[in-house]
Amino acid sequence: MDGRICSDKKNGNKRMITKTHDYHDDKTQLEGYLAYHESNVKKPAVLVAHDWGGRRELACNGAERMAKLGYVGFALDMYGKGVFGKDGDAEKNGALMSPFVQDRGLLRRRIDAALKAARQLPQVDASRVAAMGYCFGGMCVIELARSGADVLGVISIHGILSPGKITNKPITAKILCLHGHDDPMVPPEQVLSFETEMTQAGVDWQVHAYGGTMHAFTNPKANNPSFGTVYKEIAEKRAFLSIENFLQEIFHSN
Repeated sequence: MDGRICSDKKNGNKRMITKTHDYHDDKTQLEGYLAYHESNVKKPAVLVAHDWGGRRELACNGAERMAKLGYVGFALDMYGKGVFGKDGDAEKNGALMSPFVQDRGLLRRRIDAALKAARQLPQVDASRVAAMGYCFGGMCVIELARSGADVLGVISIHGILSPGKITNKPITAKILCLHGHDDPMVPPEQVLSFETEMTQAGVDWQVHAYGGTMHAFTNPKANNPSFGTVYKEIAEKRAFLSIENFLQEIFHSN
């Protein structure tokens, strides 16, 4: 699902509309991927932040899964229109991700641009927005929460939890982290530090840790034990059920 993709998909009597959507962060042109079912009613939106390879298949599939749950899925773009990494190319993917890891102000501004773009979509109920992200994208949505953004909740899926050097603002979003206990990129001490940070900030947070599970466990293409990235089907299924329950809570409990 790289690049410019537009298609219609059937789901019962309702069509799933999928299409790209251009937006900007200042002078940087960005290209999101939008998925929703036709409706006359505005729906909650879920931003989907991609891994270090860019807004490719994993993030676009995530947006479609959100549409199947009855929401508007918006796979956002952190890198720029047409900028993608490559499977298995750690050097290229790392070079794309690194500026945002080092400059959390840039990261926050870029994902805030996606939030603003999603809220302006005619299909979206702007008062009910959440965000989820994979790996690097997990870091991105946690930074969105740390920025004090007005979102109901964020979900980190095997995301990096360590903070940057920028000061946090009051966090109003609920936070769900789905974590592989054996993830070498997010060791137990990083998880504990994050839990302490969130507790001290008075956040409504959850961490679900899956035993015998490494990084990138929801990505079917992840198969590199020496690097620490391994797909695990049962953990993916458990994670998606947690995502579904969390979104049901934040969008429909009030």
